[in-house]
Amino acid sequence: MWNSLRTDAHQATVAAIETYAAGGGDLIHAYVARPEGNGPFPGVILIHHMPGWDELYFEFTRRFASHGYLAICPDLYCRFGHGTPEDVTATVRAQGGVADASVVADAGAALAWLKSLPMSNGKVGIIGTCSGGRHATLVASRVSGFDAVADLWGGGVVQAPDQLTEKRPVAPISLTSNLNAPLLGLFGNDDQSPPPDQVNLHEAELKKYGKTYEFHRYDGAGHGFFYYDRAAYRPEAAMDGWSKIFAFFGKHLAK
Repeated sequence: MWNSLRTDAHQATVAAIETYAAGGGDLIHAYVARPEGNGPFPGVILIHHMPGWDELYFEFTRRFASHGYLAICPDLYCRFGHGTPEDVTATVRAQGGVADASVVADAGAALAWLKSLPMSNGKVGIIGTCSGGRHATLVASRVSGFDAVADLWGGGVVQAPDQLTEKRPVAPISLTSNLNAPLLGLFGNDDQSPPPDQVNLHEAELKKYGKTYEFHRYDGAGHGFFYYDRAAYRPEAAMDGWSKIFAFFGKHLAK
């Protein structure tokens, strides 16, 4: 839980950019953070948002490590080249975005990598915001072996047929029957991506297939309400959301 640390506890963490064998065996960068010690620790994969593999996601990764998780945030744009997050994201957008198949393969490889670590407890969750929330839901519906998934305002989970593309050929909601892990969803009621009616549709589909899930919705919050570097930031909703995440992952990932 948030702020549940003991003031006399050892709180050291280690964080660095590393490479790992991702989809297709390609070596790509990942930001990895973990607690010091032998564990065993649960794992979490962070799927970064559309703005890219950025400082915000590095901080989120370290936050999980400080709460006792082996955390990895793959650079899903690594194959597009390097530069500032803004420059790389512009390149990715110009090429139509990153393909779903690439994200699924990279996340599946990260899952295997985490579970192979000697300090792993064998349980792994996946979380993402914005497009990363959509990707997290998609990955957990395509790849077996996850123990929890968190979708934070994932726009595009619900898609009309005319919104599908070569790189995004399937709406994740259509894969709900295959969802392989309990799902946590956090949404702002003022968001338009996804709007509340799409969140309702997603929830109805989860109920239809008897999936384990928790949805929490916040009045006065829109898209990106965790992002403290933007006007969208809603501190009370964000802090409540973080508490919900740590409670959910603690329930499903701790042995």
